[in-house]
Amino acid sequence: MKKTLKSVSLWVLALLITLATVVYQRMTGPTHPVRGTVSIENEDISYRLIRSFPRPMDAPIRVLVENENISGSFEYKRTPSHDKKTREEMIRDGDYLIAYIPQQPPAGKVMYQITLQSDDETVKLTENPITIRFRGDVPAWAFIPHIIIIFIAMLFSTRAGIAAILKEKTYSLTLWTLITLIVGGLIFGPIMQKYAFGEWWTGWPMGTDLTDNKTAIAFLFWAYAMVKVYKNRYHRGWVFAASIITLIVFLIPHSMLGSEIDFTQENLP
Repeated sequence: MKKTLKSVSLWVLALLITLATVVYQRMTGPTHPVRGTVSIENEDISYRLIRSFPRPMDAPIRVLVENENISGSFEYKRTPSHDKKTREEMIRDGDYLIAYIPQQPPAGKVMYQITLQSDDETVKLTENPITIRFRGDVPAWAFIPHIIIIFIAMLFSTRAGIAAILKEKTYSLTLWTLITLIVGGLIFGPIMQKYAFGEWWTGWPMGTDLTDNKTAIAFLFWAYAMVKVYKNRYHRGWVFAASIITLIVFLIPHSMLGSEIDFTQENLP
């Protein structure tokens, strides 16, 4: 009974650590919406500005502004590019002001900044422009397994690290960490990348995508840990190291240094 309670407690601990990592990564990533509040005409206007949008349509940026005496405009330009900023008026639709950011090819980015104005005041929603990245639509059959299996891989990795600390057997936990990491990260990961941005792999040596690179780093550490554990099922050193490395790399915000089109390389008029 005590052994069962201990096992359950350790899995719960591993689950809590994994969930905390996932939440942190989600809240700090460059695709997480920017939220805030500004005051104009003695009214507080809350906003949520998206930074990722699936093609094939313009990205609607909606701001709830019930006061019809308040209008809005937005400036935008592709990035990185030599474009000049384009300014357009926001469209009112009921209680919302809407800015439509022109769609771009997959991995194309646009910087935009929204300004609200009344007869007496002008307020920018953000001090600096927001960058939105367009992507292809990823089907559910690729997206859902990727998310679930990567989460399971992180859970197994964390539990394996705890097992290493407590001098428990690490073989099965290491094996399942490696399997789920391969399936979720190295099989479904590239499938998602292909649908979203048109490339199977954009990490080293093909590019600088940290999502691909951190998956590769975690895989290499766990592959070597598996070799060590195969020889000694109580091996601790490399299992613990792989677990810590996996925790660190998955704390890196998702999509950092992700795929992007360099519009400066185009022959612009």
